[in-house]
Amino acid sequence: MSMDDTVRAAIPAELSGMVKSAKFADGIATIIADASGLGRSAAGQLQAELEQAVGAVPEVNEVRVALMADKVERRIIAVGSGKGGVGKSTLTTNLAVALAKAGRKVGVVDADVYGPSQPLLLGTQNEKHRAEGQTLIPSETEFGVKLLSMGQLIEPGRAIAWRGPMVGQALGQLIEADWGDVDTLLVDLPPGTGDVQLTMLQKFKPAGALIVSTPQDLALIDATRAIDLFRQGEVPIIGLVENMSGYVCPHCGEASNPFGHGGTESAAQSLGVPFLGRVPLDMAIRVASDTGQPPAAGDLPQGAPFTEIARQLAAWLDRTA
Repeated sequence: MSMDDTVRAAIPAELSGMVKSAKFADGIATIIADASGLGRSAAGQLQAELEQAVGAVPEVNEVRVALMADKVERRIIAVGSGKGGVGKSTLTTNLAVALAKAGRKVGVVDADVYGPSQPLLLGTQNEKHRAEGQTLIPSETEFGVKLLSMGQLIEPGRAIAWRGPMVGQALGQLIEADWGDVDTLLVDLPPGTGDVQLTMLQKFKPAGALIVSTPQDLALIDATRAIDLFRQGEVPIIGLVENMSGYVCPHCGEASNPFGHGGTESAAQSLGVPFLGRVPLDMAIRVASDTGQPPAAGDLPQGAPFTEIARQLAAWLDRTA
C-alpha cells in the first residue's frame, strides 16, 4: 500500500466522502476536502478531525488541510411595514417556516430594535447568542430555520437605546454572521422608515421587499411610505399582504371586519404592486405564536394563508434568480 493510500485509509469513513485528495511527500500529508454548505464552526471541526486522524499515522510529521467551498448565493428579503402592530413579525416567522418545509435553507434576522420578538415566535427565547471571535453563530430552531435577533444582543426586558451608528453596526453583525448554507435570509425590519431601513439599503441591499399592512386607511398610508422608501432604493416590491383581514367569532360563527376588508388589495392595485393574500385575525394564530409554534409548521388550517404567501414568494425567488 502506498503512503497516499495509507493516509486516505486513516481518514474516518464518515469524512471520506468529503475528501477530494490525499497526498503524502517528505513527511507531509496534504488533504483537500470539500466544505461546501458548512458554517465556519463546522468547517473548523472538519479540519481538526482530519488533522487528528491523519496525524496519527506514524510516518506523518505534519498535516496540511485545505478546505474548498462553493460560495452560497444568499438573497436577502426585507419584510417591512409602515407602522407597528400589523403582524409583520408573525408573518416573517411563518414565511420562513413554510419556505424551510418546502426545502429551502432559510435564516431570519430579527432587526426590530424596538420590539425583537422572533426568539419568542421561534421558541429560542432562552438562548443567548454565540460567537466565534467577532462572528455571530445563528441559533438553530426546531423548524429548520436559523435565527439571529437584536433581542439576543441584550438582556431580556431591557430597552435598546441606540443611536444610528450603533444600530447599523448591530445590523451588520446579524447579517454578516456565520449563516452556513442559508440561501434565503428574511429580515424582520422595525416599523417605519428609520435608521435600520436606511442602513440596509446602503450596505445590504435586499433582493426584494415584502410589505405588510392591515386593511384600515391609516396603516395603508404608512405602508405606502415604506413602499416608496424601497422604490427610492431601487429594491423590487415583491408584494403586499393584508393581515388581520376578517374575524370569525368562535362562539356564534359570525364574520366581521374590525379593521375593514380589502383595503390592502385596492392599495396594491393603485400602487401597481402584486397583492399576495390575506391572513385572518384568528385567536389560534395568536396562541400558537405566543407558544413558539408557528401555524405554518403544522397542518392546521391557520397555517394555510402563510403557506400560500410563501409559495408566491418562492416563485418570485425562482423567477428572479
